[in-house]
Amino acid sequence: MKKTTSEGAAVTVADVLVSELAAWGITLYFGIPGSSSLPLVDAVRRNPDSRYIVVRHEQTAALAASAYNKFTGKIAVCLTIAGPGATNLATGLYDAKEDRASVLALSGQVKTQYAGPGGVQEIDQDAFFRPITVFNNTVADPATAVKLLTRALRYAIIDRGVAQLSLPNDVQREPLEPAYCERETCLPAVTVAPTDEAVRAAVGAIDGAARPVILAGFGAMNAAGALLDLAEAIRAPIVTTFRAKGILPDDNEWVAGVHGPLGTPHARTLVRESDLVIACGASFSDLTGIPGDKRAVHIDIDPLQLGKHPFVVAVWGDCAVALPRIREQVRLREDPGARAWLAERRREWFDRLDREADPQIVPIRPPYIMKVLSETLPEDAVISLDVGENQWWFGRNFRMKRQRFAMSGYLGTMGFGLPGAIAAKLAYPEKTVVCITGDGGFSMVMGDFVTAVRYDISIVVVVLNNHELAMIREEQREAGYPPYGTQLTNPDFAVYAETCGGAGIRVTRPQDLPEAVFRALQMNKPVVIDIETDPKRFE
Repeated sequence: MKKTTSEGAAVTVADVLVSELAAWGITLYFGIPGSSSLPLVDAVRRNPDSRYIVVRHEQTAALAASAYNKFTGKIAVCLTIAGPGATNLATGLYDAKEDRASVLALSGQVKTQYAGPGGVQEIDQDAFFRPITVFNNTVADPATAVKLLTRALRYAIIDRGVAQLSLPNDVQREPLEPAYCERETCLPAVTVAPTDEAVRAAVGAIDGAARPVILAGFGAMNAAGALLDLAEAIRAPIVTTFRAKGILPDDNEWVAGVHGPLGTPHARTLVRESDLVIACGASFSDLTGIPGDKRAVHIDIDPLQLGKHPFVVAVWGDCAVALPRIREQVRLREDPGARAWLAERRREWFDRLDREADPQIVPIRPPYIMKVLSETLPEDAVISLDVGENQWWFGRNFRMKRQRFAMSGYLGTMGFGLPGAIAAKLAYPEKTVVCITGDGGFSMVMGDFVTAVRYDISIVVVVLNNHELAMIREEQREAGYPPYGTQLTNPDFAVYAETCGGAGIRVTRPQDLPEAVFRALQMNKPVVIDIETDPKRFE
C-alpha cells in the first residue's frame, strides 16, 4: 500500500525531500514559487515544520540564505524556479561561495520531455551552477532523489559552500516510498584537532618571538575565549580582520582593533613592529593588509588556506581546539608595559573618534551616526552590514560591545544588508536586529522591505542617504578621475517604508538622531530610518 499525506494524496518525491530536510533540522526556505517548482512549494506548505519566506527577487533569497549561515552556522534553502529564478540566485550564491557559507539551492526545472534548446524557462542549470557550487546535480530518477539530497547536504556542510539540485517538475510529482530510499549521512559539524607535532612547532615559534601579535579572523569567531586566554598568557595584543570585528569587545584591554585601511593606527604599528603574527582563522585578504614578508604561525580549519601567506608554522585545526592546546604549553610572560601602552593608544583613538563625531554639523556626518548607534544599540544586537561608504564608517567608527555582525566579505556585493537583516531576525526573533546600509545598497533590494512587513519581521533599517555612490566617488577621486555616474535620485525612504506598511523616520538634524534611533528600537515592526548625511570625509 502506497503511503499518503495527511490530505490523502500519495507521497511524492517533493514530500520526501522536504521531510528529509526537516529531519536534518533544515526548515527555512527563501524564494519565489513558479510552475517548475509547484510540487516542492506545496510540499513545504504541507510540512508542519517548514516555513517558506516568499521574497520579491531571488537575489534576496540567496543573500538571506547566505547570511543565515554566517549568523548561525545552520543551513537555509533557496527554493525557486527554473531559468530566470535560478539565474537570479547567482549573486547571493556567489557571496556564499566566496565567504564559505553553507547553502542549499533547490531549483525547479522544466518537465524532462521539454529539456533542451527551445524549452521555455529552460537553461542548462548543471552548467550554470557548476562554477558556484561544491555539489551540483539534476534529479532525473526518483529513486536517486534522497541520495542526491543527502549527498548535497554533506558537501554543503563539509566543504562549507553551495550545493544545488535541479528537479524537473514531473520528477517532483512522482510517487516515492521513503522507507526504500537510499540515503547518505553526515557529520553534524566539522572539527579538526591539530597534531601534537604542529602544536609543539607553534609553541616553539611563539616562545622564540619577542613581539608576537595575534591576528583574529572570522574563522576564529567560535574561539574568542581561547584567543583571550592566549593573549593574556603571552601578553600579546589582538588585532582583527574586518569580518572578525567584535570577536571581543572593542574596549577589551588586549584588543587593538581592526587591521587594514579601515582599522586603527596602533593595530598597524603593532603588526609592523612585530616579529611574529599568530593568525587564527584569517584568510589574509588584501583588505586586511598583513605584509607578505611577516613571519606567521597560521592556524586554520581549511588546509587550503594554509600557505596563502608564507608561514613559519602551519597548524591545521579548529581554532577552538588548537588554541587551548597551544596555550597550555607556551611560556607565560610578564607584562613589560604592553597593556598600558594599548590602553593609552585606545584612549587616544576613542578620543579621536569622539572629536570626529561632531553633533552640530549639517548634513549629519557618518562618524556621528556611528557614535549614536554605538551608544544606542543593545549590547546583544545583531547587525547586518551592507557594502559601500556605510561599511567604511562602521568598520572604522562603530564600537562593538557584544554585538554580532555579518556582511558580504570577499564578493563585496551591495544589497546584502536588508536580506541579511531579514535572515538574522528569523534566526534570532528575540534580539534587536539592525541593518546598516547606504542609499545605493538599500535601493538595490528595497522591494523586499515589503517582505519584512508581510511576515512581521521587526527590523530597523538605518539608511545613510547621501544621494550618491559615495565609495565609488571616493575611489574616482583617489584614482584621479572626476566624479561621474555616482549621483543617485532617491525617493523619500521614510515615506516608502510607510507606504509598504512599515514605519518610516526621516532625520535631517543631528540633534534628532538619538531619539529617532531610540524610538525605532521600541517599535515592534519593520522601520526605516532615512538619515540625510554627507559623504565627505574629514575636510
